[in-house]
Amino acid sequence: MRKADLYGMRDDAARALLDAADHVHLATTDEAGGPILRTMNHARVGDVLGFHAAPVGEKMSGLGRPAVASTERVLALIPSYFVDPVRACPATTYYESAMVHGTLVALEEPEQKAAVMAALMAKLQPEGGHAPLDAASPVYAKALGGLAVFALRVERIAGKAKVGQNRTPADRVRVALGLWRRGAPGDAAAIEALLRYNPDTPLPDVLRSPVPGVRLVAHLDAADAARAASLLEGEYWLTDVPREVTARAFERSAVTVGAKTEAGELVAVARATSDGKTAWIYDVMVAPSRRGSGLGRALVALLCDHPAVRGAAAVRLSTRDAENFYREFGFRTLAESPRPGFTPVEMIVRRPLGA
Repeated sequence: MRKADLYGMRDDAARALLDAADHVHLATTDEAGGPILRTMNHARVGDVLGFHAAPVGEKMSGLGRPAVASTERVLALIPSYFVDPVRACPATTYYESAMVHGTLVALEEPEQKAAVMAALMAKLQPEGGHAPLDAASPVYAKALGGLAVFALRVERIAGKAKVGQNRTPADRVRVALGLWRRGAPGDAAAIEALLRYNPDTPLPDVLRSPVPGVRLVAHLDAADAARAASLLEGEYWLTDVPREVTARAFERSAVTVGAKTEAGELVAVARATSDGKTAWIYDVMVAPSRRGSGLGRALVALLCDHPAVRGAAAVRLSTRDAENFYREFGFRTLAESPRPGFTPVEMIVRRPLGA
């Protein structure tokens, strides 16, 4: 297999990475052929990558010339000892990157400028809070006239992912287990990326489930968070909690795990928060059709073994009717737990959601 094939990403994945990026690195040349490299806020509008700037400056000298915009996302730093206890050579970085080639042009029409600026504002200020960006609006007519808006007309887009494709399946399992043991921010997501880009990798034991055709998942992404909220809808502890609030809780949690079928259906979820001293477990849920299979026990075992939970001195949860289930993992009621030398009083303040 050629190296380009080994590390290549699908175009749609490259576009998604580009759209999600906070910024890009824009490279072109000036009239004399000298290099210009700038970090730019950007927004993609169809086949145009748009930027804005003052109408003077070095960037403007690159108009009409070939240009490249690139972005990258680091997934994890991989130390050499994950696969080799002696040599330094295997140390590397797992990352995804996207690169756009095209020609840098100035946008002159007010409608074109407004479209790029509207896309930029939707990205930088998604909550709104401003008058709609419209070329016909007297609020923006003068500002758009004095603003330089330029674009990279996309001629070619390419993505690259370096996530262990050059390692043997056995080495990738070692890396996955090393990431799980280390548990730095992003390591669980890197395990899922490793398995996604290398489907021939044997499933690490920590992600095996007792249910045929179902595997445990070390990290749930943003799309999974929305599915988790749907799976949890109607549960007694989420009464009057909107689905989007539950999804946001998953997105913001330090630990999110689950279980998926071979077809990608999410059939179990759980999450936790942790400050390294105390961890709280929330939203443990197995789809009704999968209950009684041992999947819930495997899921909670995975959650408790997550480094952010594993290292906590106290792990807490609340339940209405699953006390005996959690006792299997060592949980006890507060009344049964050793006191810290004083009598604690639990307190809470309740507010409307989003207040």
